[in-house]
Amino acid sequence: MSKDTEQAVSGPEKASPGRTLVEFAGISKRFGSTAALTEVSLRGGHGSVHAVTGENGAGKSTLMNLLAGVHRPDGGTLRLRGDAVTLGSPQDARRHGISTIFQELTLLPNLTVAENMFLGREPLRFGLIDRRAMRRAAQAALDRLDSRISPDTYCADLSVGEQQMVEIAKGIAAEAEIFILDEPTAALNAPEVEKLARLIAQLRAQGKLIFYISHRLDEIFRFCDVVSVLKDGKHVATHPTQELDHERLVALMVGREIGTLYPERRPQPTKRQPRLVVEALAPSAFGCAVSFRLSVGEILGLAGLEGQGQRAIIRALAGIEPPSAGTVSKAGRKSGDVEHLPASIVATARAGVGFIPEDRKIEGLYLPLSIRQNVALGMLRDQSIWQRARISGNAIEQLLAKMRVVSAGSGQAVGALSGGNQQKVMIGRWLASGVDVLLIEEPTRGVDVGAKAEIYGLLREFADAGGAVLITSSELTEVLGLCDRILAVRGGALVAEFTGTEATEEQVMHAALTGGIEQEAVA
Repeated sequence: MSKDTEQAVSGPEKASPGRTLVEFAGISKRFGSTAALTEVSLRGGHGSVHAVTGENGAGKSTLMNLLAGVHRPDGGTLRLRGDAVTLGSPQDARRHGISTIFQELTLLPNLTVAENMFLGREPLRFGLIDRRAMRRAAQAALDRLDSRISPDTYCADLSVGEQQMVEIAKGIAAEAEIFILDEPTAALNAPEVEKLARLIAQLRAQGKLIFYISHRLDEIFRFCDVVSVLKDGKHVATHPTQELDHERLVALMVGREIGTLYPERRPQPTKRQPRLVVEALAPSAFGCAVSFRLSVGEILGLAGLEGQGQRAIIRALAGIEPPSAGTVSKAGRKSGDVEHLPASIVATARAGVGFIPEDRKIEGLYLPLSIRQNVALGMLRDQSIWQRARISGNAIEQLLAKMRVVSAGSGQAVGALSGGNQQKVMIGRWLASGVDVLLIEEPTRGVDVGAKAEIYGLLREFADAGGAVLITSSELTEVLGLCDRILAVRGGALVAEFTGTEATEEQVMHAALTGGIEQEAVA
């Protein structure tokens, strides 16, 4: 980073394009002995989309939770429209025109969309809830999002992406002046992201202030006027996004130049030794059958638009959603050792195939258990229930150190870790188990850029040591940067194959959007 850039806008005064609406002045917050924020000062102006970013654990969510009324600061002053305020609760924040769309969705599944949107502030008529007025207002907010979701739908029947859109519509219905969007695109598909982009532009034009929390650098540069970087609970810098590029922003976030985000690929041999041979596999969710090979030492990516079958394929391989037809053969490390998969998720794991789901908190980790206990589960994969558990505490400690898991110790509850460290624990469980195949949905969802680089390095090291990795990812740049081969998926079918070193974003997206002639190497 140049000296001039370092000396550029270090405070918010020059960065905010509009009149100051929110000011954090010397804000500090502690949780027990941990200093989550230390004298953080920054401002947000009217008609601005203000990114708040940094590594996991940098303090950005804590700062936004103070504005959302979830926590109170221990020191400093929060000012809204120039006046010092104390926000004692989320309801208090809403009364001040602040709407928060949390990454962890807060909708009640047994209520309708309209009931969730107006929960706690239902319109009344003659002392009773005016359901007709509530439905009309909910429909109007959904229309502004160009959403086809019905206000009468129960939230239990919505997809995660649809629930996210309802959360955003809730803030619109409340006519908020300040919006906090916490990783808003994490659960959205490509068309929904485009709708969100139009909404953000609309809110900015109306003079709203949007604080945008995200690890996705492309989104920060696409959506945001200003970016504030936090590190270790301290304010590092605030810059107009037009004054930065990806490399400079990464350096501010991690405190060092990362160099290259993706590890170097080894040249793939002409004749690859197969680890998995997939023949005419038909996931139950799609009528198409797919055939391909995953080779030793290879990272293979399934790419395409959301909902086109990548998730169905990888879950069929894992035995979570057994296919309606087809076979999967797995070659062992010893020549001639072949097993047929999948019978079930348990049988697949015992055969040496690990699965890492996209939602690590719900499907992957045991949040109340310690880091040590979560990793140790991998060591039990090939043991019967009657055998005494063979767990090496030293091996776990060495693995955690090698993976750079940042924690208060291996006895800490895994639910208290940042997203990046939780993802490392998930990977560490399978590394400790001795599997030689990893199936991974969204390898770095909700993970900061520094942890991304470390996770990519772990996966490449696993492959170089004789393992094989199959990934799906909604971030095409991740697939292009990490994978040795890429299979484009459309409508449940494999429509094209590319080498990772030669593929371009345009080529892969063209195949994913329009289809193509299925190449012999894919079949």
